[in-house]
Amino acid sequence: MTKWSWRIGSVAGINVYLHWTFLLLIGWIFASYLAAGQGWVAATSGAGFVLALFGCVVLHELGHALTARRYGVQTRDIILLPIGGVARLQRMPEEPLQEFLVAVAGPAVNVVIAVVLAGVLLPIAGVQGLMPGPLLSGRFLQNLMWANVALVLFNLLPAFPMDGGRMLRALLATRMDYLRATEIAASVGQFMAILFAMFGLFIVFNPFLVFIALFVFLGATGEAKLTEIRLLLEDVPVTQAMIRHFRALSPDEPLRTAAEALLEGWQPDFPVVENGRYVGFLHRQRLAKALQHGENLRVADVMETDCPIVHERETLNSVMQRMQEAHCSALPVLRDDQLIGVVTTENIGELLMIRSALRGAHAVSDRDFL
Repeated sequence: MTKWSWRIGSVAGINVYLHWTFLLLIGWIFASYLAAGQGWVAATSGAGFVLALFGCVVLHELGHALTARRYGVQTRDIILLPIGGVARLQRMPEEPLQEFLVAVAGPAVNVVIAVVLAGVLLPIAGVQGLMPGPLLSGRFLQNLMWANVALVLFNLLPAFPMDGGRMLRALLATRMDYLRATEIAASVGQFMAILFAMFGLFIVFNPFLVFIALFVFLGATGEAKLTEIRLLLEDVPVTQAMIRHFRALSPDEPLRTAAEALLEGWQPDFPVVENGRYVGFLHRQRLAKALQHGENLRVADVMETDCPIVHERETLNSVMQRMQEAHCSALPVLRDDQLIGVVTTENIGELLMIRSALRGAHAVSDRDFL
């Protein structure tokens, strides 16, 4: 996702990115104000309010990230989108109570912001002065306070994968297995998304609500699938999915040899070995691109040396995560610095297919027995 985003800073060691679609939101705000005949001053105030609100969103996401850090979970980055922010945790805590606390930490930050703003405004303007109003009337802080209250209420809706949905899953996981808890939370999230869409289409005619509904529905579906994958690969050693019979290339071989090996067999990616030791990897895409510059280039000239090395005792969960982070579709598997296999996303997918089918067969067998 960071490919389409700009880094705007770092907070507590966590990079914050702005997705390009955020500019569409700012443009829409300007267009809305100008179309209503309110002028550039009002449009600028409106855009400034949105920027201040998204500052609160960053603090909200930091609440998630810093709470997760307490439980040993790092955050890759925070990305700001038109519909809010996303703190991309490396993983969710496995303990239900920890996941609950990580989920509730974000809304708790907005509660603190709203209370602080109310504490500042109350002595100055009184209770009546806390009411929201037009930005140009000097109600900027009041509006920001109520916007944070709205963020709290919205995020506490049990619409998985939003905060309320994650809290629901954590509570369910104290009473049942994690996958079943995820399936129930995802179903509730999808139902809430349908309600959002119907409300946005037929009652208030708000396309933004429909967009949020689509995000929640797809997010619930994706989260449920990722959870199933993680649980299916839990504690599975990489050796169960690795390719044991493979062809390795020498760094001094010409690319012509690699191209011939690609055409002659099934293997799309090749580890590179020199004097019995792994030194790099040649992926199909890199090979095809390098061949445009001549087939007599050496493998060593174009092979990749920055792909992670996998050790045979690693689990497939951690291997998949490293593959995604490094954008490598195939990785070498080593035992005491000796290459013993290759693991690819395709092989992991095949293992997932088999384990999922077996899990379904066991479920059918258990129902038949009952």
